[in-house]
This record gives sequence, C-alpha cells and structure tokens, in this order.
Amino acid sequence: MRNLKMTIQFDGSRYKGFENPKAIDASVLNKIETVLNKMTGEQVKVVGCGKTDVGVHAENYIANFHTKCTLSTNAMLDYFYEFLPEDIVVKNLDEVDERFHSRYNVKSKTYLYTINNNKFRDVFSRKYAYHIDIDLDLEEMKKAAEVLIGKYDFQSFTNLKPGSKSTIRTIESINITNNKGIIEIEMTADEFLLNMPRIIVGTLLDVAKGKITAKDVESDLKMKKRAEFGPIATSKALCLKSVKY
Repeated sequence: MRNLKMTIQFDGSRYKGFENPKAIDASVLNKIETVLNKMTGEQVKVVGCGKTDVGVHAENYIANFHTKCTLSTNAMLDYFYEFLPEDIVVKNLDEVDERFHSRYNVKSKTYLYTINNNKFRDVFSRKYAYHIDIDLDLEEMKKAAEVLIGKYDFQSFTNLKPGSKSTIRTIESINITNNKGIIEIEMTADEFLLNMPRIIVGTLLDVAKGKITAKDVESDLKMKKRAEFGPIATSKALCLKSVKY
C-alpha cells in the first residue's frame, strides 16, 4: 500500500469548502475523490490538512491518500490534470512514509487575506480581494495584530460551539503590508479554529476603521466571548498559502 501526499491548488469560488459533510457534492474533496476512484478502480479516502470555509481558496493545500495503484506519480498527475475541473490542480504528488497524516502532522498553517483599498475595484482581482475604499489606519491595525500574537484561548475568534474542543491556539505571526493600495494580511498559527482567520481580519478591519482600538481587542480576547467581536470578513479574499510539517 502506497501513501501519497498531494499538493493542491484550487479556486474555492464555487465550492462549499475543501470538505463539507452538508454539501459533499459541492466540495473540492468530492471532485478529487471522484477522479481518484476512477483512476485507481478503488474507493480511496482522501485526508485533507483541515477544513476550509465556503469560498476560500488555496495555493498549497496538503492532503494524502493510500492506494494499491501502481501508476507512477507523473502518470497520476497527468490524469488529475486531464479530468479535474479547471479550478482545481494537483500540483505535486510525493510518496511518503506510511505514518504521514496530512492533518495530524501539521505544525503550522499560513493564510493570506487580500484587501483592495483603492478607490475602484479591480475587475480582474475582484473575485479574490475584498474591496473597501475608505481610509484605513494600518498602524492601529498592526498594533491590534500584535495583541493576538502568542498562545491564547481564541474562543472570541471562532464560531465553534463553546466546549466542543479546545480553543487554545498559538499565533506565530501576523504581517500586514501595503503595496499601492493592495493590503495583504498574512497569518501563521499552529492551527486555526472554525472561521478564525476571517474573524481576525474582520476585527482588524474594525480597528482600522476606528470602530474599536487595540486595547478593546486585548480586553475582548480575555473575555472569551464570540459575541463581543465584530463581523466575519468575506471569504473570497482568503487563501491558504502554505502548510508546514
């Protein structure tokens, strides 16, 4: 039995996340498993590195599967490329140790959120960036981001039902850059909770708009109540950039 590690790129615009038990047919996972089962003649179970929100994209999503199929990895890549929809590409396939697990072995994930802060939306990037044309205070946003770096209980930053599992996570970094009005928020953590990246962005945007301050973020983080926080940022501007093992 072979264990194969996949690196996948996908445009999540028309999918209900990488995997979604409530909308299996509309998931990226379903598209990949359908092609994989036809290729191998087996009922293959693909294990992803984690769920993604509806509409979120991925540059380097990691998954793995076990198979008895003897096709070379290059032949498999060609098959995937031919039969998967154009908005999903398996970029790489590697034979890995039998014990490798794409979800349980994750050490950290990095997400990137893109904001177009220019006067007009860009027609070519409108599906992948959140357009907001009001002035944003990036220095205050950066101060608020610093508050979130470290190991904390992030119950305030998830829509996960309280008590369903541990909400303690470690954010390694949040980097905010601005290049000609294109603001990028890059977040790295050991793991992200349900909706956590989008709630972080929504909160930072409230700071940048002057609705709340960095001190408010610190206070609300300690209160551990999701209701104390602002809106969830739209999903179309969020992309899973990388996964570290």
